[in-house]
Amino acid sequence: MKIIGIDPGLRNMGWGVIAVEGPRLRHLGNGIVHSEAGELGPRLAALYRGLCAVIVRHAPDAAAVEQTFVNKDALGTLKLGQARGIALLAPAEAGLEIGEYAPNAVKKTVVGVGHAAKEQIQHMVRFMLPGVKFAGPDAADALAVAICHAHHLQGRALRIKASA
Repeated sequence: MKIIGIDPGLRNMGWGVIAVEGPRLRHLGNGIVHSEAGELGPRLAALYRGLCAVIVRHAPDAAAVEQTFVNKDALGTLKLGQARGIALLAPAEAGLEIGEYAPNAVKKTVVGVGHAAKEQIQHMVRFMLPGVKFAGPDAADALAVAICHAHHLQGRALRIKASA
């Protein structure tokens, strides 16, 4: 199974694709879809087109998107929410099942602590995906989201198997 993780952002939308083969995880790709400063509509369109191209290129079976957190800047939070809408729309249009995870849930799954620093997350992602080179911090975060989804899917499969 291939999973794309998406870290929503209006300027930089991180993505990371992993393969899940039983308990093994393998890195397939990561990157950042950028939008330039300017009007919001064209920026969202650029993010959508870029993310759709990544989905077509990697043909994932499932997607995972990090939920946004509310910060002090209401306008910034609103714009981030709109970028998150693109992060949900592109995989939904491709027919993918989408998991959504709070940042603390991703950190807890990957690092074991819900308030881990970015450096800790990157270290654990490197440990779980040996040889990975990040396109940037947003791509590393997206890979962490994909890993989180893989672990939740594996846990769900074990629960279903146990109840059968």
